[in-house]
Amino acid sequence: MEMKTNQTQKQNKANVWTLEEMLTDVQSVAIAGHIKPDGDCVGSTLALYNYIKDYYPHIQVTLYLEPIPNLFKFLQRSNEIVSDCTEDIVYDVFFALDCGDTGRLGAAEKYFCAAKKTVCVDHHISNQCYAQWNRVVPEASSASELVFELLDEAKITKEIAECLYVGIIHDTGVFQYSCTSSKTMNIAGRLMDKGIDYPNIVDKTFFEKTFEQNQILGTALLHALRFFDGRCIASIITLKDMEQCHAQPKHLEGIVAQLRSTKDVDVAILIYENADGSYKVSMRTNGAVDVAKICVAHGGGGHVRAAGATMVGDPETILQTLLKDVEAQL
Repeated sequence: MEMKTNQTQKQNKANVWTLEEMLTDVQSVAIAGHIKPDGDCVGSTLALYNYIKDYYPHIQVTLYLEPIPNLFKFLQRSNEIVSDCTEDIVYDVFFALDCGDTGRLGAAEKYFCAAKKTVCVDHHISNQCYAQWNRVVPEASSASELVFELLDEAKITKEIAECLYVGIIHDTGVFQYSCTSSKTMNIAGRLMDKGIDYPNIVDKTFFEKTFEQNQILGTALLHALRFFDGRCIASIITLKDMEQCHAQPKHLEGIVAQLRSTKDVDVAILIYENADGSYKVSMRTNGAVDVAKICVAHGGGGHVRAAGATMVGDPETILQTLLKDVEAQL
């Protein structure tokens, strides 16, 4: 009964607070997103970081993220991101953005656990409102969309708008995915009105690929197999494959979406090997199955149409396990 009461209290705290309230009488703030930060993670955290730096100069704010992809380093103050979490610091407030659970905060989790007040802003359906104060909206396109709603629009600078726009386009596939709503488009338009170079942002951060990215994409396509009369497609990438293409995990961004775009495919699975021998699973669907449900069952999370997990074992065995889960829903 006590656990149920605590869960109810957490749910009651969702969507009923303002950023100004969270920053009142605060001296120190930490911001962090999930491990292996993508566009929405980088964009949402940098937007909030820049906003606090600009308008709350008395607050000592630190942004913790693992090293970000080079294509996002044009964003304001990206050079101030801290990836070293060795210091023992107790922050007045910790903001967890675009992160479904504390384990996904990586090394920054210790700052979350020690903080005097914790805040979560997220759109993952698997999020259980783990912070003291939560704004978890699965219907939102991105964490960046939710951060936009927290900020005073009149105070959103061109540089902050760039951060938010990057986050939104990367989690919506440049407004192609079903998570894109009329509200998303309206917010994107208002960000465009801030004077950002949106065609260049889309081209440079979303469509432009390095030679290594194209090579590893080609390898993934060559390895791809179809199942269930072509309704499911899957590919496995090993460390050897990445070495041959001089590719890194960050170069695999977008491959699973490309697999999903194959004609007649409802579900796409990309499995790639991590340096420690475990395997990262990325799943995408057009809605035919709930991939978040599958990934949560294997220790991961995400959205109904886009989710992921980390699994151990033989990659072929992992694939067969996932195929059974897909088949059960198909």
